[in-house]
Amino acid sequence: MQRDKWLFEISPKNNLFDLNLKEVWQYRDLLMLFVKRDVVTLYKQTILGPLWYLIQPLFTSVIFTLVFNNIAGISTGSVPPFLFNLAGVTIWNYFKECLTATSDTFKKNEAIFGKVYFPRVIMPMSIVISNLLKFGIQIFIFICFYLYYYLTGYEITPNAYILFFPLLIIAMGMMGLGLGMLISSMVTKYRDLTFLVSFGVQLLMYLSAVMYPLDLMREKLINIDGGIDYSWVVDYNPIAHLIELGRFMLLNDGTYSTFGIIYTSIFTIVIFFLGLLVFNKTEKTFIDTI
Repeated sequence: MQRDKWLFEISPKNNLFDLNLKEVWQYRDLLMLFVKRDVVTLYKQTILGPLWYLIQPLFTSVIFTLVFNNIAGISTGSVPPFLFNLAGVTIWNYFKECLTATSDTFKKNEAIFGKVYFPRVIMPMSIVISNLLKFGIQIFIFICFYLYYYLTGYEITPNAYILFFPLLIIAMGMMGLGLGMLISSMVTKYRDLTFLVSFGVQLLMYLSAVMYPLDLMREKLINIDGGIDYSWVVDYNPIAHLIELGRFMLLNDGTYSTFGIIYTSIFTIVIFFLGLLVFNKTEKTFIDTI
């Protein structure tokens, strides 16, 4: 009996950790279409359009500078407070956008997932790639302000670790993607997580040293509420380590620790593969439960 030949054969995954990059590459045109959709349609029919890419981080940095540096008196050393905040906000925004957008993958795309087959992981991957484009625009604005402050006499210089900045961005994307896939899979059963993510991300920002130095935050948390030590909140917060490390690379300001780099690297790899495992497991049955 002659077996029919097919261009593609869809079969269940034998390994839940299987990313199957070969199949993702076969669907690269679809991946690029999703990226284009995410970039073009986000600000479609808006008056300012892509300018919102710039307005959000700039206004956020201005507010942080007024509140935390001018009113609360938090020092940023020799680095201009606005530039200090803009660096933190730019790095944080990439992680936040990757996390919040991918955490709604199954619920938001249930109509597409229920009708046609394609590697489901393409959808959250397209979000991470499209946010990389937005991040590129925002880091360009950061460089413009960086040059402005440098030319006006501020002693700010990046250090040699700037060469590893792309690795930091990859780590931010992997962590946002892993957490997003994990939450998205759980949202199919527990819709409450949608509300938890919306305000949980805002709370996480204040615990991730986005608008103040990590050492200052750790110092304040050690002797809070009658001498109780809460410094573990930042010591075991991988996002705080990444943001502090990113600022250290860009501005040569702040500190980093070997423990923080190793801990954050392990956390990122574990959370990415855990998210992939749960995502692959959920995609088999989510259409029956959502």
